[in-house]
Order: sequence, then structure tokens, then C-alpha cells
Amino acid sequence: MPNKESGLAPGALFVAALGLWLTANSHAAAAANADHGKVVFQNCAACHSDKPGAIGPSLRGVVGRKSGSVEGFHYSGAMAHANLTWDEANLRDYIANPQAKVRGNRMPYGGLTNPGDLDDLIAYLKDYK
Repeated sequence: MPNKESGLAPGALFVAALGLWLTANSHAAAAANADHGKVVFQNCAACHSDKPGAIGPSLRGVVGRKSGSVEGFHYSGAMAHANLTWDEANLRDYIANPQAKVRGNRMPYGGLTNPGDLDDLIAYLKDYK
């Protein structure tokens, strides 16, 4: 029998709230796999290595670092002025679509679109120091 005030059957509000909570937290429930992220990173390592003269800056310690700040690396003007901190949200946006996040950057990469691979890569980068 519906509640006179809300018009909802008993428990309907609880079920609706539970459904919203589960939807919002389903991403968190699937724990990222840093070991798989290391495998995904091998695609990045072709350009982003610790070797002198690498095409891209080292990503060692990237989480928490300011964009355009690796000493001795020549960044594009767009990246040099991006003024980002590489937190999880900025990394996620940039890795998924580099040109949308920092228009005019020089990274010749179309983006990582698989959400699981992206989660795993970021989990790996958090530990890559």
C-alpha cells in the first residue's frame, strides 16, 4: 500500500536509494589492478622512459607533480602553460583524450579509452616512483 505522503510503496525509497548508491559506487567496487597497469604502461614507456633524450618526460613520480615540470625536458607551449597537478582526475582526463585536456600539446597519442585499462594504469602510476 503506498505511503499517503510520498505515494511510494513501503521500502521503495530504500530500494531506489540503494540502486543509486550501487550505481555510484560500482566503479570503486572493481579494484584497480596495478600489476595489469604495469603491462598497459609498456605502451607509454616507448616514449616516456628515464633515458636521456626520451621523446616524452619520465612518468616516474608523475602523480602529484605539476604539469610541464620535469627538469631538462622541452615541453610544448600548451603543456608548459597548462598549470595542472597530475592528480587522478587530471591524469584520467589527459590519458583518455590528451588533446581535449591540453589542446595543442605535442603528445601523438589518441587516448586510452578502455576504462579498466585506464584505472589500472593510474593505479600503477600511483606506485611508480
